[in-house]
Amino acid sequence: MTRPSHLDDEGAPRMVDVGNKPVTVRRAVAAATVRMRPNVLGQLLDAGGPKGDALVTARLAGIGAAKRTSELIPLCHPLPLDSVEVELTPDREAGTVAIRTEVRVTARTGVEMEALTAASVAALTLYDMAKALQRDIVIERVELVEKSGGRSGDYARGTPSGVAEHEAVVIVCSNRSAAGEREDTSGPALVAALGAAGFDVDSSAIVVADDEEAIAALLARLADAGHRLILTTGGTGLTPTDVTPGATRRVIEREAPGMAELMRAAGFASTPMAALSRGLVGTRGRTLIANLPGSPKGASESFAALLPVLRHALDQLAGADH
Repeated sequence: MTRPSHLDDEGAPRMVDVGNKPVTVRRAVAAATVRMRPNVLGQLLDAGGPKGDALVTARLAGIGAAKRTSELIPLCHPLPLDSVEVELTPDREAGTVAIRTEVRVTARTGVEMEALTAASVAALTLYDMAKALQRDIVIERVELVEKSGGRSGDYARGTPSGVAEHEAVVIVCSNRSAAGEREDTSGPALVAALGAAGFDVDSSAIVVADDEEAIAALLARLADAGHRLILTTGGTGLTPTDVTPGATRRVIEREAPGMAELMRAAGFASTPMAALSRGLVGTRGRTLIANLPGSPKGASESFAALLPVLRHALDQLAGADH
């Protein structure tokens, strides 16, 4: 079994000796998301919040944190950084601030920790600036997005670590189905529809309870494993247990709102209740994730609405031209 590089032969922590490594250009990109109530974010953007311009302060904090990473993380090497960039992108409607940091250095070791520290401290600073307005602000998805340079080579999150066995997979989000109290029929209907449309789909839908954390973790795992298309069914309405869109928003990197509206328009042709659906469509890496209604009819209608554009959407995600 490979020993962690920061432990010596006796298991004690150590700073890795990089003296024999070549000096090369190294780069790392990290990200984090800060989630708050939309009205609180609006106050920060419009009025500066209770402590001044929060986003400017968070950006400066992130830059400063990257420069002092070796003082905060015990086994990190002090590095003469070439550049530190911290970008904060607010989404008023969603109440989120997306943080992206990029750090470059010409040195013997990488700057992943510097990029991650910058993202973390920028997020913590936003919390500090807004905590007088909201205490339950959430910091989520602090992660390395990509790195380049060094002996270990390049890395990009969202590049599948393996090849998934199936192109498509269906997830059923339902407390009752997960508990065995009700047999699900929308999942099998979608599996059959995907197969009939020529998709290589897992023959068994995955059933999960209406738990936002669990759904988000499952979506991320399946996308990062290389599945190209993930369809969820259930949990898109307005009841307190309808958490599928929230879980999806935590995982996706970009929304595809036109595809979501396409599904709602198709459902609205059958029932005005389709207007209550909060289902999202978005992408994570090269994976497309779509939230479909929980009823077999609603799920089938939504899939039929997406079908004319699905293959082209997947081709674009794979790098094909328009």
